[in-house]
Amino acid sequence: MAVDPGPAPVTQLLQRARAGEAGAMDLAYAAVYDELKRAARLQLRRHRDAFETTALVHEAYLKLVGGARVSANDRNHLLALSARAMRQVLVDHARIAHAQKRGGGAADVTLTARLGSDERSVVEVLALDELLGALHRIDERAAQIVELRYFGGYEEAEIAQMLGLSDRTVRRDWRKARAFLLAELAS
Repeated sequence: MAVDPGPAPVTQLLQRARAGEAGAMDLAYAAVYDELKRAARLQLRRHRDAFETTALVHEAYLKLVGGARVSANDRNHLLALSARAMRQVLVDHARIAHAQKRGGGAADVTLTARLGSDERSVVEVLALDELLGALHRIDERAAQIVELRYFGGYEEAEIAQMLGLSDRTVRRDWRKARAFLLAELAS
């Protein structure tokens, strides 16, 4: 996965989009589309979600540009915002699925009942989203690293380059964030 080394076509397209040029955002998103599909594929494989890769990328795009002014500054920023949008799409989808399972004539689930993979996936996405909110209040950078790693599918070196940090700092923040999330999940 290539990360923007400096001013590049994506960065220029984003500048044109911020200036109000019609279609520039579409072109910028198209330039990173394959990268976003890879991230979505990794994410969906992890959750065994009912979403299709293309649908997740498209929903993330709609969430990103829906009624709001383009705020991405460069390729890296666009990828980070897209990872956050994918997270929001999956969380929204999980909330809807969870709400439907609680009512509508569905069978009651007891504490001893085994959750199927779809139910575990929904609970996992919702729990992680809640914990990321808590982590964000404590350490915004660590939360961003988790979001990029977990929802964006990026490796530590890619995240370091995207955020302008050293690999060592990203590894340290990742370990700290993982410890926080695991401790919170265990409690």
